[in-house]
Amino acid sequence: MNVRTPRDPLLPLFPLFPLLVAPLRARPGLLLRLILWSLVEAVPALLAGHLVARAVDHGFAAGHPLRGLGWLALMGLGVFAGAWGTRQAYPLLARVVEPFRDDLVRRVAAGALHQAVAGHPVDASGVSRLTLQVEMVREAYAGVLMVVRGFLLTVGGALLGMVFLAPSVLPLVLPPLLAGLGLFLALLRRMAGAQRDVIVADERVAEAAGAACAAARDITACGAEDGVRDRLAERIDAQAAAARRLAVLMPARVLCLAVAGWLPLLLLLVAAPGLRSGGLTTGAVLGAATYVTGGLQPAVRSLIQGLGGSGLRLAVALRRILEAHPLPAPPPAPSTRPRASASARPAHDVVLTAVTFAYGAHAAPVLRDLDLTVPEGAHLAVVGPSGIGKSTLAGLICGTLRPDRGRILVAGRPPAALSPADRSAVRVLVPQEAYVFSGGLMENLCLLRPDAGEDEVTAAVAAVGAAPLVTRLGGLGAQVDPAALSSGERQQIALARAYLSPAPLVVLDEATCHLDPAAEARAEEAFARRPGSLVVIAHRISSALRARHVLVLDGERAVGGAHHEVLRRSPLYRDLVGHWSDEAPPEALPETPPDGAAGDDPGAPAARGGTVRATLPRSRS
Repeated sequence: MNVRTPRDPLLPLFPLFPLLVAPLRARPGLLLRLILWSLVEAVPALLAGHLVARAVDHGFAAGHPLRGLGWLALMGLGVFAGAWGTRQAYPLLARVVEPFRDDLVRRVAAGALHQAVAGHPVDASGVSRLTLQVEMVREAYAGVLMVVRGFLLTVGGALLGMVFLAPSVLPLVLPPLLAGLGLFLALLRRMAGAQRDVIVADERVAEAAGAACAAARDITACGAEDGVRDRLAERIDAQAAAARRLAVLMPARVLCLAVAGWLPLLLLLVAAPGLRSGGLTTGAVLGAATYVTGGLQPAVRSLIQGLGGSGLRLAVALRRILEAHPLPAPPPAPSTRPRASASARPAHDVVLTAVTFAYGAHAAPVLRDLDLTVPEGAHLAVVGPSGIGKSTLAGLICGTLRPDRGRILVAGRPPAALSPADRSAVRVLVPQEAYVFSGGLMENLCLLRPDAGEDEVTAAVAAVGAAPLVTRLGGLGAQVDPAALSSGERQQIALARAYLSPAPLVVLDEATCHLDPAAEARAEEAFARRPGSLVVIAHRISSALRARHVLVLDGERAVGGAHHEVLRRSPLYRDLVGHWSDEAPPEALPETPPDGAAGDDPGAPAARGGTVRATLPRSRS
């Protein structure tokens, strides 16, 4: 089995350079401190050759050994200064690397969630990306930063020291240095391809093993263990072959090191007599040799080993992560054109046409041939027995589920076909189990509207009745631990977040089931006053009594309209209102549609096997 992939000529680090330097550019103060401590770290590379030259010429060669030892002692102090600079630089690098790693984890997790929500098959290789590859990138990124920073400082300091000490040795040092580095960069592309093969093979092993574990019962029942084992063995063999190809290329780094690191020293030693006859002192020749052996050689060795190891892993693993989870498109520039009038823009209606959905090819449809129109500005409550399809309808409207047949349009577009960002701009869904993440309360509340001001957030919190909770937690600046919150408190945070969202359609899928009736009423009334449309998957019949329109699902038919119409046409709704509500019996409900709206066709509702129409009138409010 061959897992080799087409070679990308831009595979090494260069096309990823903007992404890799972004964490540094985002923290200019941190970058400045890192540069200052790095300059301290470069002190030995800059002064070592000069101090050796002075120790020889003005100390040992001049018959003053104590003076020579003094110059060497200064070089030792420089080494301690460099070590202290390194000690201070490491924590600063960690403050760059860890946020970079956190961003990658968010990208991989968000990509996997988006694939699952969109109905795509679960990608088992995503586990490899989230664990092995992200950690590989984190470690490799830290290593590359240290190696590249050290190479630039050490080589720059050594070459600058040679310029002041003995500029005549530069023609002996620079050409082989550049030649060795050029040879290494030429080999880097092939090594990057081999490293990519290793990572792809690892993903395929993870994918095959995950599929086999998920289907272990079926495999055993069908007696297919041998075939599955053979296919998994092929993937493992391919992984081993890719690792061997990479191992064969690695020794080529020794040749690059020999040209860039050892050849300058050899040329310097061969040319030493000529340099001496040209007026260069013995100490200057030894100082130049010190710059080569103590500066250039270690720096080149670290660079070749670092980029040939950590750099390759960083480039290939990061590229694989970005291929699976591309960078989000930049938001469009705000338009300077005047806004269209309300009559010119498309209405944010929800339109379902002949929608059928079943959980599986052989399962009975949960919804069949459903026609439903929810006009912009409507307040609809969906009621029915547990398991009848209410949450399924919410998922279809919000695009988290795709219909087997039929068409769904929200604001004139199929929600399941929209990107996650576009979908969030059209609708917001609050499920029964509210999502709250560890972090700042303000971050949680502004998740769907990051640019919201504190006054807007405070108003949203007050509107849905979450102000006492925010006060108890310590204000908007408090930190949130989801495990320390009750289910109702998490729902209040999610409701305030949805209220703050700019989406014109809000779908509450039993989003207040953990609240008491008074808190539920306050939240739903707040959303009813909010501009836009509201669809409530009702947990209590009181939610239906507060809505302007009701949709009843009973497994055989769907009945929609104003209260008095649904009461007349749906025995189930009459039972629900009569048995669940003492405060609003059927005879207390209005006999004419609210707001002067027209009702449905009063004809007999269609059976489950036929076409069901539950078109709601457009609100006048």
